[in-house]
Amino acid sequence: MIGSFFFICNRLVEIIFLIPIIGMLAYFVDRFLKANVITPAYILVLFIVSTIAVFWCFDTLIRHATTKRSAAFVCFVDLLFFGAFIAGVYQLRFIANADCSHWNGGSVGVSIGPYGVYGYSTGNPLSLDINKHCAMLKTCFALGIMEVVFFFWTAFWALFMHSRSDVIVKETTTIRRRSHSSRRGHGHRRSSSHRRTHYVV
Repeated sequence: MIGSFFFICNRLVEIIFLIPIIGMLAYFVDRFLKANVITPAYILVLFIVSTIAVFWCFDTLIRHATTKRSAAFVCFVDLLFFGAFIAGVYQLRFIANADCSHWNGGSVGVSIGPYGVYGYSTGNPLSLDINKHCAMLKTCFALGIMEVVFFFWTAFWALFMHSRSDVIVKETTTIRRRSHSSRRGHGHRRSSSHRRTHYVV
């Protein structure tokens, strides 16, 4: 019961923080597609992982009864997402120390493509203030780190639910065996008593 409660709460938090990541990175992906430019890996990896992860979170919430029965598998998949988010955050690591109020883009400005060259707008209608893009990428980086922690935490609670279900199954099996053996023993005593009475008569 406790494991299920914390698992559901953590799943809801994951969804809440995944939606902004998907929204901001979808903005970048859309602009790159309109400019017919290949989306760089530091945007694409985290975007794909977040999109798949939010569907996984909704699925495990909607089918929570199934999730409890297959908690070991859920734990395994959550650990896969844990590693995938680490990879996505690693791709965005260059933005960690960026000062978005005075960021000129540097080498990243070249790969911004539709947003300008070297971090500045060049009259391209798709170009916007590069500092805004820096802030968006930095926000996605921070939320990605939080998702790394969240998915490790839900993997732990899924493992906890799996261990608890094993204990419940073992206790239920033990009770059934004891109940079955006691019924058999009681029937044996009745039949033997009946035979003794018949012998005396």
